[in-house]
Amino acid sequence: MIWLIGNKGMLGTELSECFGRHGVAFFGTDRECDIVDPEALRAACAGKDVSWIVNCAAYTAVDKAEDEVVLARKINAVGPANMAKLASEIGAKFIHISTDYVFDGDGTRPYTEDDPVGPTGMYGRTKAEGEVFVRDGCARHFILRTAWLYGKHGSSFVHTMLKLMETKDSIGVVADQRGSPTWARDLAQAIATIIICDSSAYGTYHFTDEGNISWYDFALEIRRLGLKYGLLTREIPVKPLRTDEYPTKTKRPAWSVLSKCKIRDVLGCATPAWNLSLDVYLASIAADKR
Repeated sequence: MIWLIGNKGMLGTELSECFGRHGVAFFGTDRECDIVDPEALRAACAGKDVSWIVNCAAYTAVDKAEDEVVLARKINAVGPANMAKLASEIGAKFIHISTDYVFDGDGTRPYTEDDPVGPTGMYGRTKAEGEVFVRDGCARHFILRTAWLYGKHGSSFVHTMLKLMETKDSIGVVADQRGSPTWARDLAQAIATIIICDSSAYGTYHFTDEGNISWYDFALEIRRLGLKYGLLTREIPVKPLRTDEYPTKTKRPAWSVLSKCKIRDVLGCATPAWNLSLDVYLASIAADKR
């Protein structure tokens, strides 16, 4: 039996649907189970034969994390530590989702899993702490770092752009930060692949969709496909901005590109092209509106 923690978030909902398509037996918990309380975690799985624990719970408000450090650390570090310890106690394998924000964002080539971390903000620091706790707490673990995630079941850059492009006369988007847009469904499929194969190739892996672009490039493709599928009724100007023209409380990584060689070669997980996944995603959004 698989225990999916954080089953109502963007990735958790996609993973629930993915398990359903593959006929994989699982049960899910969300905020009703306090991941900071080890006894609450034990009670949630009592009497169940749990062979895998998948943690999709996370504090992801990057800027608010600077002011809500205690809460961010509880969700991103203490919770995963409790889950990892419990997984080890009950003999379950553990999958934990992490982020590109564990790096400093100053790279010039895709980050590999062996590159040193160096987070610059509290969100990244708490996620990096969580990784350490997972490695220390459960030998049979998989840490999957991802980036630029979007999907149907939560707020994302894609939804924000579509809304702004329908309500504003023009918008500006940062053009000097590069990364790889990632459809939550693609990441969910990678997680399912690991579980269905019952992999024992434990360790840290990177997963995003393929290719690297700027947020500005991403916005232009959202606009093009939005018009193609009737999600947008007009074409507004999109202006490229420098990071210093769009200040935020937390420094955003200028370079968020992750190498996917390891997850493809070792675990056999497919990493689709970002633009093809975005096309399929927006086509499905349009179909849902008909």
